[in-house]
Amino acid sequence: MIEQAQSKPIKGKHQFALSGYYFIALIVLALLGFWPTYFSRFFSGTADFEFYVYLHAIVVLLWILLLITQPILVAKKHLRWHRLLGNFSYLLFPLIFTSVILVSHSRHPASEQDFDMRLLVPFKDLVILSVAYSIAIFNRHSIELHARGMIVTGLVFIEPALIRFINYAIVPFPTAYFLTIAIIFSLLITLIFLERNKTKGRWIFSFTLGMYVVMHTIIIFEIRIPLWVSFAKWFASLPIT
Repeated sequence: MIEQAQSKPIKGKHQFALSGYYFIALIVLALLGFWPTYFSRFFSGTADFEFYVYLHAIVVLLWILLLITQPILVAKKHLRWHRLLGNFSYLLFPLIFTSVILVSHSRHPASEQDFDMRLLVPFKDLVILSVAYSIAIFNRHSIELHARGMIVTGLVFIEPALIRFINYAIVPFPTAYFLTIAIIFSLLITLIFLERNKTKGRWIFSFTLGMYVVMHTIIIFEIRIPLWVSFAKWFASLPIT
C-alpha cells in the first residue's frame, strides 16, 4: 500500500489491519501450486528457466511481501516506513506487468490451439491487477478505497497458484479450472457480504467480481472478440522472447 490514507494517525484498529497476515497464506499457496513445475526443479537440478521467469517469481514475491508488511506497518503506526515501502510499488508494478507479458509470450505460441483464448487467461489478470492498482493509487489518501484496491491486487495472484495446486493434487483440468473459479467467486462474494454495511469503498469488491464474471464468461464459452483475436496475432508476432 502506497501511502497512509490520511495525514493524521489512525485511531484504533482498522478493519484491514489483519489483511497482511492473511496474505501469508498466498505465499504458501504459491509454493504448493508452483512446486512441481518450478520450485522442485531447483532441487532436481533442472531449473533452466529463462531470465523473465525468475524476474516474474521475484517481483510477485516482493509484491506479496508488500501486501503483508504494509497493513501491519499501518496497524503498528509506523506510517513513515509504510510510505517509504509503498513507493517501491511504483517500480514493482511495471516489472510485474513486463514479466507477465514475457512469460505469456513464451508459453503461448501462435500455433497453440485456441491461442487467443489461452492468452486471455494471463491478460485477464493483468487487466484486473491494473484496475485495482489504479484504484489504490488514485485514492491513496482514502484508506477505505486504497486498502481495498491493494487487497484486490493480491487476490489476482490466487487463481494462477490455486488452479495449479488443484490440478495436480485434487482434480485434473478442466474440473480444476471450474473449481478454482468457484473458489474465487465465493471469496469475493464473502467479502461483499462482510462489507454490506459499509458506506464507502464496498463497491470495489463487487466491481472486481463483475470483471471476473465477464472475463471468465468469455474464456469458458470461447467468445471470440475480433479486436482481441487481432491483438493476439500481433502479440504472437513480436520478437520479444
